[in-house]
Amino acid sequence: MVFRGRREERREERREERHGEREATRYQMRQRMISIGDDYTIENDRGERVYKLDGKALRVRKTIRFEDMDGRELYKIQERMLRVRDSMEIEAPDGHRAALVQKAMIDPVRERWEIKTDGPDMKIQGNIVDHEYTIERDGHKVAEISKRWFRVRDTYGVEVFPGEDDILILAATAVVDTMAHPDR
Repeated sequence: MVFRGRREERREERREERHGEREATRYQMRQRMISIGDDYTIENDRGERVYKLDGKALRVRKTIRFEDMDGRELYKIQERMLRVRDSMEIEAPDGHRAALVQKAMIDPVRERWEIKTDGPDMKIQGNIVDHEYTIERDGHKVAEISKRWFRVRDTYGVEVFPGEDDILILAATAVVDTMAHPDR
């Protein structure tokens, strides 16, 4: 018992060293999150519904509205048509492009994706299909996506590290899920 308490203390110390004073925030998402025309809510680590995704049906290209729980649009996600690579754009409410998410050209070993932003770009690497991947910027991990945190079927978590734009990371995760599973 004494060792267990000490182990928890060391784990907490390492977490603080990695992320500063504030801990990373975890969100709960579901596999097959959006099929166009459906709505989906995202919960935080306390089980509170914090965001919702609204898939718009009957459009020429895939469109998803990312909203807060009061219905205010935070981002609009749209499929980019007529591109060499599959890509989706994350647009802010004022109409400017916040990010462009696209699959890397060729990588036979593993799936890689890019998130192009006004600032430094981010890279997504890992097992996209099984929801076990990381998002990095300049070689530093900014988010981790994993199914192993939940025992519920079709559920995965998104852990966003302190100082990052949680909403943009969650929107990019929704884009990757939509693009990686086009038949859903």
